Amino acid sequence: MIYIDTGAFFARFAKKDQHHIQAMRIWKKIYKQNVKLVSSNFVIDETLTLLARKTSYEYSVEQAKNIYNSPTLTLLRPEKSDEIAAIKLFEKYADMKVSFTDCVSFQLMKKHKINKAFTFDMHFQLAGFDAIK
Repeated sequence: MIYIDTGAFFARFAKKDQHHIQAMRIWKKIYKQNVKLVSSNFVIDETLTLLARKTSYEYSVEQAKNIYNSPTLTLLRPEKSDEIAAIKLFEKYADMKVSFTDCVSFQLMKKHKINKAFTFDMHFQLAGFDAIK
């Protein structure tokens, strides 16, 4: 299983993103491996908002439809207990300015025993996860 972070989605959809070429190479590699992809509704929220502001709302809506219709992506939704656990991580990583969305991601990854993340965010590695390159 591979957890998909905001940066991986954004770099895929935003051709002007600094990581776009690298992201497309990784996306192709992942699809060839036929591995299960997961993310969270928090990540999708963050991705679509960023995409709308950096490109256009129309384009973001189009990508939202693609994401929610994807047969290869499973969206995890945190329970209240996951969010409370994420608050503890948010406090723990405050000095590194880790986002709350990332802390929710860390909690969901731990809960679902997911070790690999497709991300350009160093915080995932600092939290003990393997970043796909």
